[in-house]
Order: sequence, then C-alpha cells, then structure tokens
Amino acid sequence: MSKSLDTDIHRYYAQGKEHERLTRGENRLEHLRTQELLSRYLPKAPATIYDIGGGAGVYALWLANKGYDVCLLDAMPLHVEQALQASKDLNITLREAVVGDARQLPFADSSTDVVLLLGPLYHLTEREDRLQALREAKRVLKPDGFLFAAAINRFASTLDGLFNEYYGDPELIKVNDRTLQGGLHLSPEGKSFFTTSFFHRPDELREEVLEAGFRLETVLSIEGVGWLLQNFDVMWDDPIKREWILHVVRTLETEETLLGASSHLMAVGRKSL
Repeated sequence: MSKSLDTDIHRYYAQGKEHERLTRGENRLEHLRTQELLSRYLPKAPATIYDIGGGAGVYALWLANKGYDVCLLDAMPLHVEQALQASKDLNITLREAVVGDARQLPFADSSTDVVLLLGPLYHLTEREDRLQALREAKRVLKPDGFLFAAAINRFASTLDGLFNEYYGDPELIKVNDRTLQGGLHLSPEGKSFFTTSFFHRPDELREEVLEAGFRLETVLSIEGVGWLLQNFDVMWDDPIKREWILHVVRTLETEETLLGASSHLMAVGRKSL
C-alpha cells in the first residue's frame, strides 16, 4: 500500500459503518473480548494511550471514559470526525483525534504508556509497511510500555464462507484460495468481500512483533471458535449461554492448535527497558 490510503480501503470505510460494526452479531464477541484482553494488561488510569488506526473511536472513548489519557489517530478523516462527534455527544474527553498514518506518527519518542494497533496491520499489505508501523509504535512507547496489535486470521474468510454458506459465489472461492496462499485478501471489482487486507498466520504475527524489537508477552485468540456458532445471536442474547461461549473462548485463548480458528488475534508486546 502506498503512503496514501489505498483507494479500495478508502471506498470501503467511506460507507461510514465502522462506528456501529461492533454492535451487531458475532462482532459483539470481538468487542467484549478486546475490552477484556486490554483490561487484563493495561496499566492503571490515567496512563497515556495512543489508539492508532482507532476508527470511529469505539475503544478510545471507552478507555477515556475509564480515566485514560487517550489520543486517537486514523487514516480516514470520516472516522476522526465520527470520533470527535461521539466524544461531544457522550461528554467524554479525548486529548486529541487526528488524521494520520500508522507508519509515520506525529508523536514524540517515548511519550506514551500504551499503543493500540487494532486495525493498521490488517490494511498494510506489505510486510515492510507493517514492520514500519510496529517500529513507530515502539519509538513512541515509554520503556516497558505495552503494545496491543490485532490481526485478522489467515483462515477467517475461508471459515466464514463455509459456515455462513457463502461458497455459492465462485468469486469468493477464488478470493479465499488466494488469501490462503499468501495472506493477501483482495475483493474482485463490484464485490464486497471485506476490502484490501493482509490476513496473518499466528506465527507471522509473532515474527513481525519480534522483528520490530518488542518483547512478546503472548498471542491470544480474540473470538476463538465462538464467532462460528450458527445460532450466535440467540446464544449471545441469553446471559447463561453467553457465559458458556465466553468460558470456552477464555479457556482456549492460548491453545496453539486452535489459534487459527479465531477470526482475530491479539499480540501483546512490551518495549524493552
């Protein structure tokens, strides 16, 4: 991807739906589990957090409301506008919300306690660009600061196509077969199978975080196998069955042989002292 936002990615996010994505279907599991994993490792408020690629501010606003000092940066001006509007509507203060590039952060060295990269690694399709974003995160982190880097799993679209019976479209088979070969996910013209992305194998995510110079704490599955439930909404809306889902996901979150079944992965890293 060039230094400017890829046209296909820009077109996809210009639909303006990202601010509500995590409120629907199995995305609710992604949302809750991401909050859960962050809460497990984050230093106490009022630590400083840079939410890089923070979209419309779903996590930035949640964290600011918990007392953290949060700066949001995103490549989409629309997302920054949505985050600022939500900040006003909810009366939650963000220190800053700016348009920018994860590969060239406008922040000083060693200026934050935490960096969230919960989206940029999806859409930087070249390995060197992903490493540059990770190195920038390391640059702005204070010694021993935390990195949280999310990735889409290499097998996510293939599993989604099977379990949701999308394979009636032969174009999806071509897209998924290509993604499985090298990680590059490209929707054909006129189709909306997500957008231009890179899907990681768990070992690739580990390798990139380590190569960027971080001390790797762990790689965790976010949704585990829970997102593949055919009757997800019915189970999630039942408090008892929701706990069943969460118990299984939590129990298996580090199981190496099942990391590839989760839609998203979370790498937790630290900047060496």
